[in-house]
Amino acid sequence: MQVYLSGEIHTDWREQIIAACEGLDVSFSAPVTDHAASDDCGVAILGEEPDKFWHDRKGAMVNAIRTRAAIGAADVVVVRFGEQYKQWNAAFDAGYASALGKSLIILQQPEHDHALKEVDAAALAVARAPEEVAQILRYVLEGALPR
Repeated sequence: MQVYLSGEIHTDWREQIIAACEGLDVSFSAPVTDHAASDDCGVAILGEEPDKFWHDRKGAMVNAIRTRAAIGAADVVVVRFGEQYKQWNAAFDAGYASALGKSLIILQQPEHDHALKEVDAAALAVARAPEEVAQILRYVLEGALPR
């Protein structure tokens, strides 16, 4: 199973899911989580931009190549909405995955329930902790309930 881990990049939630899925036949992919590299990839590869809008746009377009390919190849897309920052890219990834008919798991805290109600409605599961995501994946692959 191919699982794409999208969203918040400031905590270790990806590592927690990967560790909890040890032994499962699952491959994980993710966006570039080095914030500076992600922001600057466009100008580092395609040349400097004096205007911040075009600087950001170049980076967004280069990152979109990776994101589109990874979401397209995924069987399951997990989107994490963290506690800080406005995560427009995570909402976009969730919508894109939903439009492609991907199985979507949202990982969020209860404080975001109202703001994410439409995103949650498109998901097949809304988890509160990385361990719950891992348990869903284990159940899907092995039919095993949490230990």
